[in-house]
Amino acid sequence: MTQTARVKLTSTSLPKLDGVCGEIMGIGKKTGVKVKGPTPLPVKRLHVATRKSPCGNGTETYEKWEMKMHRRIININADDKAIRQLMRLKIPDDVYIELSLT
Repeated sequence: MTQTARVKLTSTSLPKLDGVCGEIMGIGKKTGVKVKGPTPLPVKRLHVATRKSPCGNGTETYEKWEMKMHRRIININADDKAIRQLMRLKIPDDVYIELSLT
């Protein structure tokens, strides 16, 4: 039975996340291993509402802020070449990657 590597990607920037997913898929095609994904997971949204007035007096008007966390999962059959190339992959600062072997 072969091991599979599960790559979890998280980012606030969707274009950068899709770029990294494309690079990982390219590594899978180049090395000839079986790749499943990228599977999109539900978007996590962080909502923050703050008062516009700094002193607290006046009308109650609020500014609403939202941050979206986009997530993807990619499953790759664990091959030495593929895993080594994944470790050498250049990843942008705002893309977080978690690699686990199952």
